[in-house]
Amino acid sequence: MNKYVVIGNPVEHSRSPQIHVMFASQAGIKISYRTLLAPHGAFEQTVRSFIEEGGAGANVTVPFKLDAFQIADVKSDRVAHAGAANTLIFSDNKIRADNTDGIGLVRDITQNLSEDLRGKRVLMLGAGGAARGVLLPLVQERPTEIVILNRTVDKARALIDLIAAEAKVFGIETRSGSLTDSVRDFDVVINASSSSLQDAEMPLSMSAIRRGGLAYDMMYGKTESTFFKWAREAGASRKSDGLGMLVEQAAESFFLWQGIRPETSGVIRALRNV
Repeated sequence: MNKYVVIGNPVEHSRSPQIHVMFASQAGIKISYRTLLAPHGAFEQTVRSFIEEGGAGANVTVPFKLDAFQIADVKSDRVAHAGAANTLIFSDNKIRADNTDGIGLVRDITQNLSEDLRGKRVLMLGAGGAARGVLLPLVQERPTEIVILNRTVDKARALIDLIAAEAKVFGIETRSGSLTDSVRDFDVVINASSSSLQDAEMPLSMSAIRRGGLAYDMMYGKTESTFFKWAREAGASRKSDGLGMLVEQAAESFFLWQGIRPETSGVIRALRNV
């Protein structure tokens, strides 16, 4: 039986074991998948101990995605661009790293929510690791414009610089700024900041999203986030949290491990009903 884990600190709240067990059931295979708490400063030791136990792969959550990038022997293009990894594959005495966050976000938006990003104006809030991990797949969907706003403008500017070459290939306009900057009428606003976790107010103009636009929070939870409160008051007709992204990035990890792409809509519905 193949052994997998999700490694983090904290990690006991993770829904990844439930998701991957449902994927395995679909595929008619048996896997072992559990949470694994790594002490701060001991991520690599935790990974190598799991490999010695016969581990076949691991998902990686906060705060270890950069550590996963650093210990990998082989890095995918997605990992190299993001500078962080959330999926590890152990084979041929090597640690291979990938990042499925961006493709998870894009698939949730374009497939589950039926929002075509081509030709759209996209506003991203936040310039941390969550934003960095999803930028390249967003660029590849060919929106007309990507704007990144962050409390620290230099961090937003650094992310724009990171995607400048790819954006230029597709003729995508890019710019950066502060969360308090005046922006208007975006088709899609993505919250990649920690505001939902901290229950912080959104210092964003009500005009930032157009009527009928999509407000997408990469976090997920049972209660209305401050971002969704802002979106409702701003007149966004569509809102979605990151539960679908969670399932879709897990599906990509499952595919990397098993070569099988699971069906995700039923898994998302099941998790919504828990």
